[in-house]
Amino acid sequence: EMEKKNYVFGELFGDDPQKLVSYIPHCGELSLTVLHARPRQTTVKIPYQEKLIGDPLRGVVFGGVITTLLDQAGGIAVFCSLEELKAIATIDLRIDYVRPATPGRDLIGYAHCYRIARHVAFVRGGAYHDDPNDPFATFLSTYMMGGDWAPRGKRNESVEDKTP
Repeated sequence: EMEKKNYVFGELFGDDPQKLVSYIPHCGELSLTVLHARPRQTTVKIPYQEKLIGDPLRGVVFGGVITTLLDQAGGIAVFCSLEELKAIATIDLRIDYVRPATPGRDLIGYAHCYRIARHVAFVRGGAYHDDPNDPFATFLSTYMMGGDWAPRGKRNESVEDKTP
C-alpha cells in the first residue's frame, strides 16, 4: 500500500477549492471558480460575460482572459501537488489557439502537472466548452517553485540583496 502524502493545500484550504483563488482580486473580477482541484490536476471556469469581449463584432472573449484561465489552472495544479508551502511563479506559458472560443459560452480550463523537479514544475492542458477532447486552446507551461516572496525590508538579513 502506498503511503498517503500530506499535501499542503488540504492543510491550508480544507475541502473548499475556491479558497485557492478567493484571495486573488483578478480571479474575483473574472468570476473564476475552481471546479476540481487535487494533486497534479485541476479544472477551473470563467463564465461568459460581456465585459470580457475582446472582439465586439464577433463577441469573442479577449485572449488575455483565456491566458489567465490557463495560467491559473496550471498554477493550481502545481500548488495542489506540493508537500510543503512554496512560492510559485510562471516561467513560461505557451498557448496554441486552435480556434476562437464560442461567443456566449463559459470557458473551462484544465491542467495536468505531469512532472515536478526540484525547483520547476511542468504542466499541460487546455480550454474547452463541453468536451476536454475538443479544446479551443491548448497550453504548455513551466512554473518555478521556491524563492523569496517576502516584501523588501522583511527578508532574511543574511541574504545579500543590496538593491534599493
